[in-house]
Amino acid sequence: MHLMPTGKYDDRPVMVWASFSKVSWKACLSAWHAQSMQVAEVCQLLKLNMAERSPFSSDGQRMEPIVGDLSDPLINHAEGQLFLYEAYKIIVEEVLCKGTDVKEKVCEWKEPEELALLLDLELREKGEPQERLLQRVRDVAKYSIKTSHPRFFNQQFAGVDYHSLAGRFLSEALNTNLFTYEVAPVFVLMEAEVLRGLRELVGWTEGDGLFCPGGSTSNMYAMNLARYRLYPEVKSQGLWSLPRLTIFTSPESHYSVKKGAAFLGFGMDNVIFVKVDDGGHMIPEDLDEKIELSKSQGAVPFYVSCTSGTTVHGAFDPLDHIADVCDKHKLWLHVDAAWGGSVLFSKKHKHLMKGVHRANSVAWNPHKMLVAGLQCSALLLNDTTNVLKECHSANASYLFQQDKFYDVNLDIGDKSVQCSRKVDCLKLWLMWKAVGSAGLEQRVDKAFLHARYLVDQMKKRDGFQLLREPEFVNVCFWFIPPSLRGKEKPGDYQNRLAKIAPVIKERMVKQGTMMVGYQPLGDRVNFFRVTILSPLISQKDMDFFLDEIERLGNDL
Repeated sequence: MHLMPTGKYDDRPVMVWASFSKVSWKACLSAWHAQSMQVAEVCQLLKLNMAERSPFSSDGQRMEPIVGDLSDPLINHAEGQLFLYEAYKIIVEEVLCKGTDVKEKVCEWKEPEELALLLDLELREKGEPQERLLQRVRDVAKYSIKTSHPRFFNQQFAGVDYHSLAGRFLSEALNTNLFTYEVAPVFVLMEAEVLRGLRELVGWTEGDGLFCPGGSTSNMYAMNLARYRLYPEVKSQGLWSLPRLTIFTSPESHYSVKKGAAFLGFGMDNVIFVKVDDGGHMIPEDLDEKIELSKSQGAVPFYVSCTSGTTVHGAFDPLDHIADVCDKHKLWLHVDAAWGGSVLFSKKHKHLMKGVHRANSVAWNPHKMLVAGLQCSALLLNDTTNVLKECHSANASYLFQQDKFYDVNLDIGDKSVQCSRKVDCLKLWLMWKAVGSAGLEQRVDKAFLHARYLVDQMKKRDGFQLLREPEFVNVCFWFIPPSLRGKEKPGDYQNRLAKIAPVIKERMVKQGTMMVGYQPLGDRVNFFRVTILSPLISQKDMDFFLDEIERLGNDL
């Protein structure tokens, strides 16, 4: 899929995007240039204006502005806007055309020392001319990983949604802070509506929430809120008077649970791991037993963090049964659905999160499976008591004056531990508006179909060994090269197998053909984990993935 401008609106040069399939990036770019005459004419006017107010001397050196002269601003709008236009063309070419073309590399690998020299990273006293800066833009794009490439399977973010990308461009250009209605009126209302829509999918008719800088932060917010609900005096008095509080999660949960425990003062030793079954799901009976044991040791259990879509295997904890245990012991139930939350859009797959409506809080990252773009992470609360604000407010009088001329409840900044908070709702809102809930459901369902196809094809080939049947779109497997097949008896087999994935990964990255992650887990040696979510992929990319693993690893 490629995008290119196709026309105008109200006689003003604008970018009206249309999608094209089976078109090379060169053809796309050629058409883009051919139909950009109006924009080119505007830029020619900008150049003429720049000639009159050029910041460069006749020999091409940048002339320093006269700081003491207050008659003109320091920034030349004509110069800046021309630079932005030229930089944008480079972004379209290098990132959105080449960066999504399967004929192009996923990455242009360089060793750190060589890359640092190529980029010339040193910051200097004097500025550089525009042409050199544009080359900087091109170099940054060229040597960065193309995460929108159909053969980037390395992380739980991939692909590109062009409506979301337009939202990201717009929010960056508007450059506002989402803390008061007076400076962000559009986005205060928009964030509330997007959060309402997400909560509705969870099954809540009321509640609260906010967008956070990543799922880890959402998880830490939930911990902090759970503690505050139990011991509100901690906000003013601190930790000194609190008993030992214990947190329960599975060993396959995200590492942010342990990080959050350290950061918030609970201590990693007070994170208690609950057993999981063979599918990686938390066992509710063991949770109940460990809560009782913790109580008998004088601790105060207060928080259970379960997972919908574990990072490696993609397992979904049994929320209904875990909610029963939390109700019995009156514990806060948090669902880390950063990865798996988007199944709630799918009628076919939302059963994986049955019981989520019983949670106190949910973390959900639309920048993952929905491809909303980094970062887009929501914390959702089943709360109408304003605990989010009560827990975090500091009542800064220079921001949150109570005698404003509008409803001061619209000043939402005191709900957050941040003062400066980026606008992360626009990218999701614009994408959701463009494709609707039905379009987002199609993305989820298509990802499951691609994962199923990949697994079926693996089973038809020698050398691919699944760790388990996937529950989600995480496919975990070992590649067994011919030299190790039939030699699984005890000995050095496991050590030899552990070395296969790192070598294949190094080869694919250095050749730039694709990217996929690997890791060990527990007593299992290094295996590949491919996450399938990009709406840009096709069956051909799944076939290429298997062929490439074989090509890179058959001689090992």
